[in-house]
Amino acid sequence: MRLKFTKWHIWLGWLAGVPLLLWTVSGLFMTAFPIEQVRGTHLRADAPAVATLENPPVFPRIDSGIRAVESVQLVERATGPQWIIRFADGGGRRASVETGAYLAPRLTSDEAAVLARAAYAGEGSLGTIERFDAGNNPLDLRRGRPAWRATFGDGDRVYLDAETGDVLAVRTELWRAFDFMWGLHIMDLGERENTHHPILYISAGLALLMVLLGLIVLPWRYLR
Repeated sequence: MRLKFTKWHIWLGWLAGVPLLLWTVSGLFMTAFPIEQVRGTHLRADAPAVATLENPPVFPRIDSGIRAVESVQLVERATGPQWIIRFADGGGRRASVETGAYLAPRLTSDEAAVLARAAYAGEGSLGTIERFDAGNNPLDLRRGRPAWRATFGDGDRVYLDAETGDVLAVRTELWRAFDFMWGLHIMDLGERENTHHPILYISAGLALLMVLLGLIVLPWRYLR
């Protein structure tokens, strides 16, 4: 029985060795950097305070019977002060502080470029700017929101919500490497979000069985 358990332990070691190596290498990489650096916190410019208005702002007309409102906020943007209406369904709209009227439902590319430059504290110059639908987010966003992506010369990317102008994310080369390692760690290189799938279950089960067999075989080795 000892020889049989030892043989199973060795074969399971070969099978579980690959996922154990992936988990170890990816885990070491992910713990090597502060999460603030990974998230590009240092590349986010501070949001400006709302400037003094010449006239009292006109509150936007809200019809909560049509679309439930979660919050209404007066914010200062590089394009000027605006009302930001956020809905309970996750969407949003902008409104004028002078009239209270809703602005266009989507940012234009020029507006997005101005907001991206103002939100970015890095040294790279703005290169390309692209818009993505909510159902077609790039892999490094995955927020399910319509968005503009501003790519700067050093590879940094600033994602803006196309409806509200909010900064959704700042992505760097380090973040993309970290995200790849996270995909390896959970064995989901496609969506990089699913931690409940058969490959992970089987790999973890094999590793656990290998360890248990090792704990059984080890005393026999020294007590024989």
